Amino acid sequence: MAVIVAIIMVVLLGFAAIAVDVGMLYSERAQLQNGADAGAMFVAQKCASRLSTNAIDCNATPSTGLRSVVSGNAVDGVTNVDQPLALDTVRRTVTATVRSQEPGKAHNGVSTFFARVLGIPTVEGSASATAQWGTPSKGTMVLPIAIAECKFKPVDPISGKGPLQLLQLDKDPCANKNIPGGFGWIKDDTDAKCAVTIGVGQADNSGTWFSGDTGASAPCVPNDLSKMNDQTVLFPLFDEATGTGASGKYYVKGFAAFHVTAYHLSNGTWGPPGSSSIPNKSIQGYFVRFVSLSQALELGDSPDYGSTIVRLTIGAPTS
Repeated sequence: MAVIVAIIMVVLLGFAAIAVDVGMLYSERAQLQNGADAGAMFVAQKCASRLSTNAIDCNATPSTGLRSVVSGNAVDGVTNVDQPLALDTVRRTVTATVRSQEPGKAHNGVSTFFARVLGIPTVEGSASATAQWGTPSKGTMVLPIAIAECKFKPVDPISGKGPLQLLQLDKDPCANKNIPGGFGWIKDDTDAKCAVTIGVGQADNSGTWFSGDTGASAPCVPNDLSKMNDQTVLFPLFDEATGTGASGKYYVKGFAAFHVTAYHLSNGTWGPPGSSSIPNKSIQGYFVRFVSLSQALELGDSPDYGSTIVRLTIGAPTS
């Protein structure tokens, strides 16, 4: 009986190792993948913002902030980040690889419970994820207001915002860029007015030009305008305009983020005390550097006006 029990115990320990240790490893790999995803997105956001005063956040060496983000996804709060990171600032991608590690131990891997009896004291797990950043090339605008490119004011690299300015939709400082009877409202080939899909180099049936809406009032109902109140919104920038009235068209070159501090439109007005003095058909605010994780925007290679999209492109365990 002793011999039989001894043999059975080996089998039982094997099943226990499968049930307990393998389950633990699956949990560990899920934590590692979450950490890798978070790490890649963290570095990509730092690189995209260009505002980090700590250059280590956007180079090949993991920073303290990165380790904190990665380890925050581990149950025991400890994860090892491979050094250096696979960072490509030309292709604008970063790959973060993380490995399991136990608190207070220098070696990679986690200790097993029952598998150690079978000669497997530790098991190493790893996961990697790749994130990419770039300028938006296409997206759906709830408030499709085309702003002349010449009105774009560069964003200060330290503060992350430009000077306060007034965008007058019926007046354009650019030479030969006005559309008589136009106020910047644009529509796509579906004739939508409150949810227009706008793309750089991808437009309505006429090619790369978007048709204008001639109304002085915002084409959306007043309730939709409240989405601009003290918010940062993306505006398409056009560098060419042609036609008059209903035949007017805008050539969209890129997207810029604008933080709205007040507006005065024919069908809606908002702003702090005193903002009512701004002219009708005007939006007040400042351009900002903006990093978006929105899935409603497509990442592309359009001109850089301070708006950047960050995407997680690869996220799968490596072992």
